[in-house]
Amino acid sequence: MDVDEGSGLRDSTEAHRIPRRSRWHEAIHQFKQQTLPACKPVLTPKWVITTFLLMGVIFIPVGLITLRASRSVVEIVDRYDSECIPEEYKSNKMAYIKDSSIPKNCSRFLKVYRRMKAPIYIYYQLDNYYQNHRRYVKSKSEQQLLHGLKFNATSTCKPQESNNGRPVVPCGLIAWSLFNDTYAFIRGRSELKVNRNNIAWKSDRDHKFGKHVYPFNFQNGTLIGGGNLDLSIPLSDQEDLIVWMRTAALPSFRKLYGRIEEDLDADDVVVVKLMNNYNTYSFGGKKKLVLSTSSWLGGKNDFLGVAYLFVGSSCIFISIVFLLLHMKSQRSP
Repeated sequence: MDVDEGSGLRDSTEAHRIPRRSRWHEAIHQFKQQTLPACKPVLTPKWVITTFLLMGVIFIPVGLITLRASRSVVEIVDRYDSECIPEEYKSNKMAYIKDSSIPKNCSRFLKVYRRMKAPIYIYYQLDNYYQNHRRYVKSKSEQQLLHGLKFNATSTCKPQESNNGRPVVPCGLIAWSLFNDTYAFIRGRSELKVNRNNIAWKSDRDHKFGKHVYPFNFQNGTLIGGGNLDLSIPLSDQEDLIVWMRTAALPSFRKLYGRIEEDLDADDVVVVKLMNNYNTYSFGGKKKLVLSTSSWLGGKNDFLGVAYLFVGSSCIFISIVFLLLHMKSQRSP
């Protein structure tokens, strides 16, 4: 019998192709049905107990280190808005804050209970102040802050877009409500120098506020919101404004005012000469002055350390419970 060699070769090739195609389709089918071979570890009691125990051993030391770093920060907080009002205006705070003829100067005495190493950061803290309000957050013009009067599309700045028919630079409610309380610090007979440079983010100074943009027609309306600006200084150098324009997400927030570059010893008494200019009385807000040192972790905040300790302690507790249960009723997997 004659054998067709060509047909035999073709049949063998097809015989090889068919299994490959079937294997490919089988793999696709397994993938779609999620039946591909996979690593499926069996969580035995020993593995579970060891994992929880290891997590506890790691989390608890990290929590102790974090908590110690937070507790090493020395912080002095003084609320002064209610204390810096004359007795005759205690019942009518709005009349006091709105009357520019009434002196707003006030003295506060802060005692240092632990040594504070430089730099000592000065913050002002506002409570019940909703900078995250939608209308307030939108009331500014990013392009105007960068280009000044060259940019005229400032409709987002309403209702502080213009005064007397002329544009306002910087426009908007955020700039209009600029915080304007001031502080001076005296220890003994000498005044402590406050460094107010580099209190704003460098990226904000370099990329969000123009180096050749100057305030124009600012706070010239009938209703004055907050502080004024120096017309001879460009916006990129007005760091008070830059700090204030970075709005806070929560109704209680702190903003950096400056730094004291000298150490303060324990039992030192610092006299604070402040000007109580900013109106928080109309909406029930609070004003506080904060002096604080810092650690490698930042400012004083016990939450992270407490959270680590809580999670670590919970893991240790769960591992002990599982261990007791496993010892009481052992069974082979």
